[in-house]
This record gives sequence, structure tokens and C-alpha cells, in this order.
Amino acid sequence: MSTRIGQWLKKLAADDETVDAEVLSSEVEASGCQHAAGCWQGQRVTVIGRLRAVNLHPSDALATLVAELYDGTDSVSLIWLGRRSIPGVETGRTVKAKGRLAMKDGQKVIYNPDYELMPAHA
Repeated sequence: MSTRIGQWLKKLAADDETVDAEVLSSEVEASGCQHAAGCWQGQRVTVIGRLRAVNLHPSDALATLVAELYDGTDSVSLIWLGRRSIPGVETGRTVKAKGRLAMKDGQKVIYNPDYELMPAHA
């Protein structure tokens, strides 16, 4: 019983970002996916997290949709080449993504990932 009270007091004292990171991290563990912080370049990964930002980066020849997925431990950029939008891929949405992890400018990325839009939490 006292453990529950201690956990509740810890959450009460923690800032929203810390609590959100802990919740996201526990969802990763429950889903059986990998934590982004533990992934390395060249590895085939399955990650799950919340999209923090979704942006269209048009270039001269090819539009690129970029979404930042955060799982509570680290971020992975999901990059769809040749896409201007994807229905359901929007800020705040929970997404499971699969692909080969690469590095671009020191950031973890997955190009053209297979993805699954997860149901919204009640």
C-alpha cells in the first residue's frame, strides 16, 4: 500500500514531460517493441511512440513527409519520401513503425517505414 502512495507522490511532484516519458516508455515495454534509445544504425527495428511533430519538406524534385516519433527514451524520425501527407499521421498520434534504422545528421531515422496507426487512448 505504501508503495502506491509513494508512486503517486512521485508522479505528483514530477513535471508533465517526465511523467509522459515514463508512460510512453511503459507502453513500449507492454507492446514488445524496442526502446529507441537501445537501437543502433543498420538494425531492423520495431518502435512505438507518439508523434511529436509532422512536417512536409518539399525539395526541388521530391516532397518528403517527416514525423518525429518519441517513445519516452529517444526520438526517431520517420521519413516518407515522395509523400505530401498520410491520412492519420498527425501530431499526437501513437504509431508503431518498422524498418531499418539509419543515421542522418546524428539523428536516428527510418526511411519509408511500415507503420500502423494505433487506436487513441480513452
